[in-house]
Amino acid sequence: MMHWARMGEAGFVSGMKFLFTVYRWLGRWPFRIALYPVLAWYVATRAIARTSSREYLAQLHQYTGGQSPQPTLLNVLRHFGAFAETLLDKLLVWSAPERIGNVVVQGGEPLIEMLEAGQGGVMVASHIGNFELCRALAKQRRATLKLTIFTHTRHAQQFNRLMRELAPGSQVDLIQVTDLSSATAVLLAERVARGEFIVIAGDRIPVSDQGRSVPVSFLGAPAQLPVGPYMIAAILKCPVFAVIASKRATETHITIAKMADAVSLPRQNRMVMVSQLAQQYADLLAQECQLAPLQWFNFYPFWAQARTQEAHA
Repeated sequence: MMHWARMGEAGFVSGMKFLFTVYRWLGRWPFRIALYPVLAWYVATRAIARTSSREYLAQLHQYTGGQSPQPTLLNVLRHFGAFAETLLDKLLVWSAPERIGNVVVQGGEPLIEMLEAGQGGVMVASHIGNFELCRALAKQRRATLKLTIFTHTRHAQQFNRLMRELAPGSQVDLIQVTDLSSATAVLLAERVARGEFIVIAGDRIPVSDQGRSVPVSFLGAPAQLPVGPYMIAAILKCPVFAVIASKRATETHITIAKMADAVSLPRQNRMVMVSQLAQQYADLLAQECQLAPLQWFNFYPFWAQARTQEAHA
């Protein structure tokens, strides 16, 4: 089975530059008019992404007892449309944050206190909504939020370039990694000591064949989540937060949950503690998916690895 990180994103940079220009000059509705023919072509030609979107919608629909959108082709198209608008909002956060609109924050005080005290830590992010919207929270309190975001695809450098061209004032650095080396660990420790936050996805398994995962239950089905965020937090001996920012109707909602003041992983039963943290995170994701059902953007066979491992067992 092809790993998610090897799936191409044709014309990513040039396409986003074009659509962002349309938005700057004409506004969001012309942006949407230009967007949907592109989305229709993408949904028609990308079978894996289309099937994965439908699988997610079906799983969520079953989990919610029919209260979420049905797994129809139209809702698959809406799902991809929400993703494209999130990419636009990702750029607006750094270039024109006043256009983001109303922001509702839940559980943000512990994080704000750390920012104001100049302390750093680890943030566990997800592919729900737009993680960079958490910068709006820091801006409201006039705090500086510097992020180092781990990414596992070759598009990291492309998006870095796009961010610096369209939003030169951004304070975000994307680092492409396939495994955690000692040099990377030293770099991360230095940044946390300066009061910066390391951002690691908690809902995608790294591209490295050595990247370990643990089994969890997500939306009522067995899934695999990575151990990396919790291992790194243990190495850095720093607090770890779950941060999820998504659009609910016309408002931006930022949910922040402090998962641990410090992650301590004893030599014995280490993976038991990691499994508990990963399941805690999976429960947070499931709750957010119910509240914002079209905002989870893992367009690959997410549950396939767990099914394969069950079959082997």
